[in-house]
Amino acid sequence: MTHFFTYLQSQQTARDYLHSCYQQLDGVDAAIKSFENGHKFMHYLEHGIRFYENGKQMETLMQPMLFFYGMVHLLKAALLTIRPNYPESTAILAHGVSSRKRKKKDYTFMDDEVKIQYNGLFPYVSEHLFSIGRTPFEKIKMEQLFSLIPEMDPMFKFHHMEKMIKVGNIGATRLQFPTFVLDNFYLTAKAFIKRIKPYLPPVSQTEATAASLHVALEAPFNPVHNSPFFIDTYDRAGYFPVQRGNFLPISEIMIHYLLLYNLSMLCRYETEWWGDLLAAKPDKDYPFIKHFLTITAEKIPYLLGKYMLQMNYESNNPLQKVVQKSL
Repeated sequence: MTHFFTYLQSQQTARDYLHSCYQQLDGVDAAIKSFENGHKFMHYLEHGIRFYENGKQMETLMQPMLFFYGMVHLLKAALLTIRPNYPESTAILAHGVSSRKRKKKDYTFMDDEVKIQYNGLFPYVSEHLFSIGRTPFEKIKMEQLFSLIPEMDPMFKFHHMEKMIKVGNIGATRLQFPTFVLDNFYLTAKAFIKRIKPYLPPVSQTEATAASLHVALEAPFNPVHNSPFFIDTYDRAGYFPVQRGNFLPISEIMIHYLLLYNLSMLCRYETEWWGDLLAAKPDKDYPFIKHFLTITAEKIPYLLGKYMLQMNYESNNPLQKVVQKSL
């Protein structure tokens, strides 16, 4: 993905890219809007990438703030590819999320929660980038957010908990679900298939055994953003939640947004707790947060770069074929 971001780091290439994006939108003068937005788009990308690059070199103390604002800049760049007049109003400039103002005496990050606001960047991005008109929750705990990131699952397994299960490789035409997942969802095989069908390519055949449910697909498996399936970028596989309560059709990008928002707030405003966490490492909060920061530093630039390359660029453009090889 580095190749793609580097390619866009000039006014000419940024404008060419936006022109291609805007040609796919109705009622937009692609030439005028790409010229108007090219400079802003280029700087959103450049600032976002620099925040991530600097964040990876910094100590953990400052990483949440740098990664959060790096992500915000990359999201704004992605928005410009489909919303040429962004931002349309000041109402959407807020974060779109809120956290508890006062921390309880025995506060732990895993039990903390964030609340979704009606206006701001979070709901705006969810709607316009990922076609999620209404977030499937009003508030959510940090532990549940962690459990929706496949690369975090090993941390839960060390605590004898399993949050996600691998169901198939990306590009596969056959998925497999252990029957205990159906039991956790309180669904028969038929009802379970009905539940997941909207998020899959057409299903050609199903086969249930005592141990697992096999699902044959008519097209390669490649989860979309508003889906309960999540991708592990390390092993190029799709994962599915083990528990019914974690069946949340949402983009993983927005999961990282919520976690980074809350961590950045702690980093800035709860300095005593944050300092104690990093110095004393009193509980399991520290390894979970540390592991997450390592994951998000690489995964979010990759996912957002992939989104901008695949979703907003002409399918017959030679650049896409070149960069696609690195995805």
